[in-house]
Amino acid sequence: MGNIIEVKNLTKKYGKFTALDNVNISVSGGKIIGLLGPNGSGKTTFFKCLSGLLTYDGEIYIGGHPVGVETKKLVSFLPERTYLDLSMRVEEVFSFFAEFYEDFDMERAYYLLSILGVSKDAKMKTLSKGTKEKVQLIAVMARRALVYLLDEPIGGVDPAAREFIIKTILTRVNEGATIIISTHLIRDIEEILDEYIFINGSKFLSYGNAREIHSQGKTVDELFREVFRCF
Repeated sequence: MGNIIEVKNLTKKYGKFTALDNVNISVSGGKIIGLLGPNGSGKTTFFKCLSGLLTYDGEIYIGGHPVGVETKKLVSFLPERTYLDLSMRVEEVFSFFAEFYEDFDMERAYYLLSILGVSKDAKMKTLSKGTKEKVQLIAVMARRALVYLLDEPIGGVDPAAREFIIKTILTRVNEGATIIISTHLIRDIEEILDEYIFINGSKFLSYGNAREIHSQGKTVDELFREVFRCF
């Protein structure tokens, strides 16, 4: 499948601090990719550039379009922090998404909600931190997007829920879509990764095939620890 994301000479600075430095990468469709690196390595900044939330130097194309109005229709972004209106009920959150995004699949949203055991009538402010994160993840994944950017999607939920979310939500998207997951919980998502990207201090260190690493008798988590032991 052809490339969905093309990044050329991407640089992002905050004053004198360089968050991303001349990044070049091509990402093909139909992949689940781990964006992996320590805190402050540029992962969230990269996501925000792809989502059109930050200005930057360089070029980014998604689905053949430069980042802008057209790509906002193609990208579904889950930020690390919950941004939903806590005064809303869950069903109101879904209605809000449906009004804002033409590709929001209400039937899929309610299906995912049911298998995670969350009531549509519950008020967001009454939910636990982990359940709020589940609702936000469902809302993001219920879009029929081309690219899903997930910033720590399972960080706030318990281990049993993590496994369930990975198997029932993160692996069930429309054909040809690509998911990029930023997480520190590499072991939890290891089995669903097709590829990995290691990033540190504004630099993309490596981009590889997770299946090939497994065939060598090693895990991506082990490789990550070897690489970042040097930093």
